[in-house]
Amino acid sequence: MSKTNNLRNPVDVAAFLDGLGLRHAYRLSYVTSALVGPGYDDVKRDTGLIRAEYLLLLCLAHEDALTAQDIARMTRRPRNSISRAVHRMQAEGFITRTPDPEDGRQSRLSITDKGRTMQIRVEAILAAREAELFQVLDAGDQDDLDRILTRLAHHAARLSR
Repeated sequence: MSKTNNLRNPVDVAAFLDGLGLRHAYRLSYVTSALVGPGYDDVKRDTGLIRAEYLLLLCLAHEDALTAQDIARMTRRPRNSISRAVHRMQAEGFITRTPDPEDGRQSRLSITDKGRTMQIRVEAILAAREAELFQVLDAGDQDDLDRILTRLAHHAARLSR
């Protein structure tokens, strides 16, 4: 049975989340949206970067050199959005691009000092949103969540799609 919603009878989001059949998937999606959406809105407002551009910097800040294909696989973002990000970030001086000696069809991407400075700035913005969202968990809960998310992320990385 469905409940009618109007402005005088707002939906109780917590009750809605508790009553879902696919509660893990939807809860993860809901929490991710609460974290990522406002976080990336803040990043765009404060730096002008969009999600694919920041994810490009994030990956390159932790690896010496990657291809755009590597980054698409690491972030599960569409290759075309990563490709657009590569062009803009190179034009802005945040990354460099050199031919891949093993595969002439691809380029190796690396972060510049300017890009690393921007990545640190963006990470601080996103860390503030993360702290705000996760403040409801005590240290033990945060450790448990970290362990569980790490396990899930490692498993997801092995899935074919």
